[in-house]
Amino acid sequence: MKKLFFLPIISLLIPLLTQCSGGFGGTSVSGSPAVLNVSGWDPKEVQRGGDRFSQHDVSAMRKNGSQALIARSAKGPELDTKFGDFIKSADRAGMMIGAYHYVTMNQDPVLQADNFVNRVQSIGSAKGLSGKRLLLVGDFDTNSTPDRLVKFITRVHQRTGIYPVTYLENSDKLRSSLRNATPEQKSIIRRSPYWLALYDPGGTERTIAGGALTPDSLTELYGVWSSWAMWQYGGVIWEGGASRAKHYNTSSWRSPRFFGNMAHPMERNVFKGSDSDLRNFWMRHSITL
Repeated sequence: MKKLFFLPIISLLIPLLTQCSGGFGGTSVSGSPAVLNVSGWDPKEVQRGGDRFSQHDVSAMRKNGSQALIARSAKGPELDTKFGDFIKSADRAGMMIGAYHYVTMNQDPVLQADNFVNRVQSIGSAKGLSGKRLLLVGDFDTNSTPDRLVKFITRVHQRTGIYPVTYLENSDKLRSSLRNATPEQKSIIRRSPYWLALYDPGGTERTIAGGALTPDSLTELYGVWSSWAMWQYGGVIWEGGASRAKHYNTSSWRSPRFFGNMAHPMERNVFKGSDSDLRNFWMRHSITL
């Protein structure tokens, strides 16, 4: 009996030990601080038994190990109606809170930065979150340009005194655009930590050299940052009107299809650093509501 019990346990531990000791930048799902992000599309449909959540109750996220929740404030001029409830319930559950604005191409980025700051301050007050710290994030789509990133980042800094985090939608066009940005533009963008999205090491997402794409090699392709801060390794894609979890899972870096025992597919991230590093990061790039 002892031998039969010992072998399965060892087989389960080996992948975890590999994650903790290796991985990209020393990160692993099990050994790195977990951060979740949500929008008005959440919660997505229930796909298995397990814990559920709503914008009014995200305690199951905290129970499953999430230390922070970043909610979408708006997409261009379109306000996310669940934003306030999400950050209120995340704070109540004991998680750090954050907000991201999806910077659309049909509006001036300076105007969007102003609208973003105004909205999070207004919602924070309305939801009784005065005095709380809120991380700020700019989410830029594949058609964005260095000039648009600079304008948004600079305006947020002018308004708040902090540099927001930058989340990028991956594309060859965007990578080329940022690689060819001016030194002055890169200097400003670099002050905004890089939050990367990478669910698949192969397929259409490959390095110029043709090898498997990793967070480190993706960062190098942009030619701006020397390192990344957060990695969205798990996301959701839509097929035939339904969502499907997609996640980075290889022999060198493993991740589960779902977050803990959550019943919904979710956008999941690891932070590059320790728990205390995450708290310090939050303080540097957040405002007091």
